[in-house]
Amino acid sequence: MAYIINKTNGTQIAVVEDGTIDQTTDLKLVGKNYAGYGEIQNENFVHLLENFASANQPAKAIAGQMWFDSGSSKLKFYDGTKFRTTGGAEVSTSQPSGLTTGDFWWDTSNNQLYANTGSGFVLIGPQSQGSSVTQMLTATVRDNAQVNRTVMKGIINDETVFIVSAVEFTIDSTDSNNAITGFDVVRAGLTLKNTTNATNGVTSTAHRYYGTASNSDRLGGNPASEYVRSVAGQPSVFTEIARFGDAGFTVGASNDLVIKIENDNQGVIQNDVGTIIKFKVDNSSAQVKEPLNITADGILPSASATFNVGSSNLKWNIMYANEFNGKATVASSMEVPVGQSTANRTASTAASNDTVAVRDGSGDLFATNFQGTALKANYADLAEKYVTDTQYPVGTIMTVGGDSEMTACAMTETPCGIISNKPGVVLNSDADGQAIALVGRTPLRVMGPVEKGDKLYVGANGTAQKANEGDLVGIALESNERFEEKLVEVFIKI
Repeated sequence: MAYIINKTNGTQIAVVEDGTIDQTTDLKLVGKNYAGYGEIQNENFVHLLENFASANQPAKAIAGQMWFDSGSSKLKFYDGTKFRTTGGAEVSTSQPSGLTTGDFWWDTSNNQLYANTGSGFVLIGPQSQGSSVTQMLTATVRDNAQVNRTVMKGIINDETVFIVSAVEFTIDSTDSNNAITGFDVVRAGLTLKNTTNATNGVTSTAHRYYGTASNSDRLGGNPASEYVRSVAGQPSVFTEIARFGDAGFTVGASNDLVIKIENDNQGVIQNDVGTIIKFKVDNSSAQVKEPLNITADGILPSASATFNVGSSNLKWNIMYANEFNGKATVASSMEVPVGQSTANRTASTAASNDTVAVRDGSGDLFATNFQGTALKANYADLAEKYVTDTQYPVGTIMTVGGDSEMTACAMTETPCGIISNKPGVVLNSDADGQAIALVGRTPLRVMGPVEKGDKLYVGANGTAQKANEGDLVGIALESNERFEEKLVEVFIKI
């Protein structure tokens, strides 16, 4: 029957059937009645004897298996994950021979440990020089609360130069055997000699760190928060006024901008290199705007017709200048051309002498006489006012009827006019109602696509259409492909 092979801990590792060889491990396991088993067993003994000596590690190692690495002449063991080198040091009073790279030698004459580099030995420690002590020494120091603290002393020629500690404590200096010269408070980390608590972290002697420190809590005994930083994205924050002398300060790699005091009390902002000083500010939409530039020629905006001086709520009191070029929305008077009068003219809504005529609250303009010839009008149609039964939108076709004089025209009714947009002439202008275009051109409410020249007829609810089902209203002066209702300019044919 088959052999069941177990490890020392009782774990089954293989089942070897009769007349077979199992190769689960680096040793060949022989089954019952296997012919020629003698050679295999003898080879297994040799492999064990030489610890599988080879430049390549065994391919089927199990935890605890030994391997002599012939490439490095090291005896190694398998820990279940990898092969590790067995340890130990050569002990002698003189430098031994025959050691390989990484081997240790303990020098019993000086009680020092050396490591082999392949070409010689290097000292691991402890360090020692001459008759005095030069070494890193682990020591126990008692604090003022009678608690023993473990520290590491850095000693050079019997002088403790620094102490390394995991905690901060005050040394019990009342005991001369416990006191350490140059130390009273030991900080967590590294404390140099003669850096006492009274000096607030400043070393009173020449003991120093020489090199680059990645960070520091203090500089010259002052906290880091008291110094100005020049790190991008980490500006210094001043909690009090920062004062400069009258010479001021400069900004820019070439000292471009100077801010200073002249004549003891005159503030100066001066561009020494460029020709412009720009003023920029964020608006409410987080956009940077540039409303003001100062140049050698004067005060200028950064863009034309974009920025304001003052506002409706914040006005300048008086502005003085020889000349204003531009539009004025408000003026108390207007200058009369030279030779016509010595007095300026003020505005008036009445037909008053020596005034500038302006419209009143109703939009009317008054004058005793208008002299001149009208060559054109801004608006196209002649309209007349009629009372409508409701307020109709521009372009609505109207007819006589409804609760008042006019109402929206239906398809079966006779059109009388179109609600005007901006009539050129209005008859009965003082009467109530809406201006209804009778002659000329005006916008018309139209349903469906229209081409220029199409005849448009009365449709539904005061609109027009191309279908010849109602009376003719007008002829289209423009094209529009939209199906929904829109305004189309027409020549009135009512």
